[in-house]
Amino acid sequence: MDLQLNNRLALVSGSTAGIGYSIAEALLREGARVIVNGRSQASVDAAVARLGAGAIGFAGDLSKAGDAETVVHNYPDIDILVNNLGIFEPKAFEDIPDEDWLRFFEVNVLSGARLARLVLPGMKRRNWGRILFISSESGVQIPAEMVHYGMTKSAQIAIARGIAESVAGSGITVNSVLPGPTRSRGVEDFVQALAGDSGQSFDEFEKEFFEKVRPTSLIKRFATTEEVAAMVTYLCSPLASATTGAALRVDGGTVKSAF
Repeated sequence: MDLQLNNRLALVSGSTAGIGYSIAEALLREGARVIVNGRSQASVDAAVARLGAGAIGFAGDLSKAGDAETVVHNYPDIDILVNNLGIFEPKAFEDIPDEDWLRFFEVNVLSGARLARLVLPGMKRRNWGRILFISSESGVQIPAEMVHYGMTKSAQIAIARGIAESVAGSGITVNSVLPGPTRSRGVEDFVQALAGDSGQSFDEFEKEFFEKVRPTSLIKRFATTEEVAAMVTYLCSPLASATTGAALRVDGGTVKSAF
């Protein structure tokens, strides 16, 4: 299937590894040009070298206003914005200080809202654009071990819907994508550390995780980053023009609802 993305310019925040990298890779395969972002120049250069033609590097912390303004100033014709930048950290609710609540909000929520605000004027002038927030099933089923993270993922869903309402009747669509537990680099490092502490293999940990922690999963495994990227890439395309204001799940059936 031709997703009609040739020469579209996409910015994928936090895209040197994990879900973001797979999204960048999938968009490039469809002919888009992709601004690959990470905080360090070394990680960006390495990702761009692996991705090859069409990949454009931008090293900067896109949770910071200055860096966000710089990337949009440097690339004013961004057609597609994928807000993938995010952090997570399991922590008991009673142990989450004010500073963590603010840090999670700034990185996971404000970064995407700010970038959307910056790219929207150009999208409106061209009457075409795609904005996606990479949320999580944790935005619907708030995890007891990461309440602050779940809060930010709920906020992303709300912001995406609100922006979609604000551009009703235009050629711009805004959606959120809700991955379930996914074997990204950050999750893999976290799981490997826990599995190592317990003496379990990754496969043993995965089996136990889906028996005890995410028992509602229907696929009973971690999704791959490529599976998430496939949904995102379609939503970035002109073929998805009738899908907007939606929260689309790639959660392996973890959310126990048909709607």
